[in-house]
Amino acid sequence: MGKVCAFTGKTFSRGNKICRRGKAKYLGGIGRKVTGISKRTFRPNLQRVQAVVDGRVCRVWASVKAIRSGLVVKPIKRKPFDLNNL
Repeated sequence: MGKVCAFTGKTFSRGNKICRRGKAKYLGGIGRKVTGISKRTFRPNLQRVQAVVDGRVCRVWASVKAIRSGLVVKPIKRKPFDLNNL
């Protein structure tokens, strides 16, 4: 599957990019006029992180909103060759 948040399901969404010219009425102009409309995509802020999913550590795409809200559980970092952490 493409770039989709593994926790919230966020993915690309489509919209329009509107180009305008002119000066706004409240600034003394005659108003803003639309000169062009083109398609664009809105992309979520996805990061590739290591997370614990179903008891296993794996790399997944996660949105920053999911990371900051605590939905992503990061694995415990251990020092190599340290037998006290077992």
